[in-house]
Amino acid sequence: MTATGVLLVSCPDRLGIVAAVASFVAAHGGNVIDLQQHTDHTDSAFFQRVEFELDDFDLERASIAEAFAPVAEQFAMQWTLRFSDDRCRVAVLASKEPHCLHDLLNRWRTGELHVDIALVASNHADHRATAEWYDVDYLHAPIVDGDKGAQELVLRDALHLRQVDLVVLARYMQILSPAFCAEWSGRLINIHHSFLPAFQGARPYHQAHDRGVKLVGVTAHYATAELDDGPIIDQDVIRVSHRDDVEDLRRKGRDLEVTVLARAVRAHVGHRVLVYGRRTVVFD
Repeated sequence: MTATGVLLVSCPDRLGIVAAVASFVAAHGGNVIDLQQHTDHTDSAFFQRVEFELDDFDLERASIAEAFAPVAEQFAMQWTLRFSDDRCRVAVLASKEPHCLHDLLNRWRTGELHVDIALVASNHADHRATAEWYDVDYLHAPIVDGDKGAQELVLRDALHLRQVDLVVLARYMQILSPAFCAEWSGRLINIHHSFLPAFQGARPYHQAHDRGVKLVGVTAHYATAELDDGPIIDQDVIRVSHRDDVEDLRRKGRDLEVTVLARAVRAHVGHRVLVYGRRTVVFD
């Protein structure tokens, strides 16, 4: 498949943005193959994703950003440039529940996720055999004597050593420090049930069953220092009924978790997500 460049742009809305970006691509021999945009009229903000072919582009990849900088400056843009054949290096963190980890590894192995999984890490030893079966490095990073700071340092060193670009919390049931969240801001994806804020703390499915909920949902979002409150990338729900017991709710929740987390990771590595304050714009 032909490699492409992808520009993600956000800026104050004004006349001429689309024309300026398209003209830059055309002036250097590029062919736009996908262009999506969104205007937030409440905040007068503009968002755009532009994908263009590189075959006849007259600039080397390393020179494109510098050449585009004057256009970005003219419109006060926040922007990133990525290339479709760049493979994001991913670390997957999990605790005891295996379903999200297994799903991501399988999607990676079958080529559905265009990434390199560089590491599986856990505060438990449970997933070593799984990681070894997929031929992925495994790190058991236990929390010793309650020292979560020391454990986090071990994780951070492992991530840096493997030059990880994205960390996926695949049901990783530890609260990460504000420093860790800040370091990986916009590169740290979490998945959890969508009962919050109604059913906080332990046993959320028991609480939901006790209340007779009619919907089960999950949320994938960028993790921040504010627990389960980061910008949302993807969500989904499924109807449930009085016939469903707690285990039924859990099973349906797990089914949604693997799907929604995979969609969120795919959107991120496909350079389709723009963070805007506490929100995101996710292009198709």
